[in-house]
Amino acid sequence: MMEKMMDAIVKPVAGEGLELRRVPVPTPGPGEVLIKIHKTAICGSDVHIYKWNSWAQAHVNPPQVIGHEYVGEVAELGAGVTGLHVGQRVSGEGHITCGRCRSCHSGNIQLCRDHVGVGVDRDGAFAEYVCIPARNVINIDESLPEDVVSFFDAYGNATHTALMFPLVGEDVLITGAGPIGIIAVGICKYAGARRVIITDMNEYRLDLARKMGADAAVNIAYDDLSDVMKKQNLTEGFDVGLEMSGSGAALNQMFGAMRYGGKISLLGLGAPVMELDMRSIISKGLTLRGISGRKMDNWHQMSYMIQGGLDLTPVITHRFHYTDFQKGFDAMMSGNSGKVVLDWTK
Repeated sequence: MMEKMMDAIVKPVAGEGLELRRVPVPTPGPGEVLIKIHKTAICGSDVHIYKWNSWAQAHVNPPQVIGHEYVGEVAELGAGVTGLHVGQRVSGEGHITCGRCRSCHSGNIQLCRDHVGVGVDRDGAFAEYVCIPARNVINIDESLPEDVVSFFDAYGNATHTALMFPLVGEDVLITGAGPIGIIAVGICKYAGARRVIITDMNEYRLDLARKMGADAAVNIAYDDLSDVMKKQNLTEGFDVGLEMSGSGAALNQMFGAMRYGGKISLLGLGAPVMELDMRSIISKGLTLRGISGRKMDNWHQMSYMIQGGLDLTPVITHRFHYTDFQKGFDAMMSGNSGKVVLDWTK
């Protein structure tokens, strides 16, 4: 029998760049589901793989299909899979976990020490089909727009980070206006924050943050955060901080801008070693919480917030057919983009 083939965006060799190739359609084994891809979104980690930085070199094994942000439909069920049906709209949790470690047993699968990343440690979703374990399949309501669902993975990271601490009536500082930081602006406003201020040096993305409801978007290249705080009547400092930039300078600026007893969620990955303003952390009694991925319950929260009126469409700035994926990556690497969506249905 002739092997079925499909289009896929592949990391072909150890080096910069990606390639559109014909590769075999995966066959779902017992307990697995084959998903026909409708839309995908480009993540910052996909850009790292494109550029072949040290992180990518440690995880990706070329030739390999990349991509982990997607929405599609069930195409085929492996033996023993129940509760799903062909044609059902789905996405998938990208961390395939061991199910045996202490984190998995306690329900904190985002902290599984032995997880395998779809599109990172194994073939991914930038293809006409992807195969994942049935336990990772997420049902997606037909009412949700597919362009938005395509980046639920990133939206989940923003949700976990933003909702780590109570937000009702609180003043929030977000450092880093990448797509996840921009999404977090909308989540914070939706969740009842009084003021949401975001900092960055990219005016294009700061403008996107304004469209998502930021009360102030501060370009730290020429704006003074303290002056903006005074204009926003923030006399005691920020209650909650969301660090999305990975910049040590931004993090230390956040420490200085927090109120006594403030709480900070840390998502941005920067240098493994950086100098921190320990005096502010200790003297202000700040709480710092590291964020790793999404909680499984975040998928339900994401759907409910969209159905409740949270509009993430301003975050989408570019749409391309998958055969024009290079234009999508060029847009991401230019810095003048939000989320870039690739269409696999045409």
